[in-house]
Amino acid sequence: MTRKSYALALAAAFATSPALAADLTYSDPTPSYSEPVASSGGWSGAYVGAHIGTSSDHLSPFSDESEFMGGIQGGYNAEMGGAVVGGELELSHMGDTEVDVPGGELKERYRLAAKAKVGAPLGDTLIYGTAGGTMTSLRDTSTAEGPDGWKPGWLLGAGVEQKFNNQISGRVEYNYTRTGDVRSFNGTSTNETNLSDHAIKAGVNYKF
Repeated sequence: MTRKSYALALAAAFATSPALAADLTYSDPTPSYSEPVASSGGWSGAYVGAHIGTSSDHLSPFSDESEFMGGIQGGYNAEMGGAVVGGELELSHMGDTEVDVPGGELKERYRLAAKAKVGAPLGDTLIYGTAGGTMTSLRDTSTAEGPDGWKPGWLLGAGVEQKFNNQISGRVEYNYTRTGDVRSFNGTSTNETNLSDHAIKAGVNYKF
């Protein structure tokens, strides 16, 4: 066989063996590198929930004057620049928490709170502070008479919230609430005083 005939035979063999040609020419593609995307804590979104706890005009939640309280809440969170900011509306039944006034006591019945919240997300945990305005309804007792209707005030607080899954989370929160210039009558004199209470609440939220 001449060199020319050998070359033609070799070319024909390659032409009739595409799988062999593919094997000889194929190479694995160079794997591409994708920079990992920072994962979100998943705190953004609207939520609703409920809470229970204790309230008292003393700091200790286990004092003899502490009352059982509970209510509902709803709000919205947004993650911005590594922080979580949000707003919340809360309605609570205060369990007739007794608060001291000159010469007697009044009872706190209901409270509506509008709160702003700023927190630091640590994965599935959120540590936050809160502040806002309140409206509290007061009731008379045998020792003092108070104002009709709702009285305005403000609150400060802090809490920690833990995600159980993408929708459900639990939290514990402390609130200090001040209701100013409350007029009361103790049977002999009329007085104005500032009322305050401490509430410790455990709650659960469902995020949409």
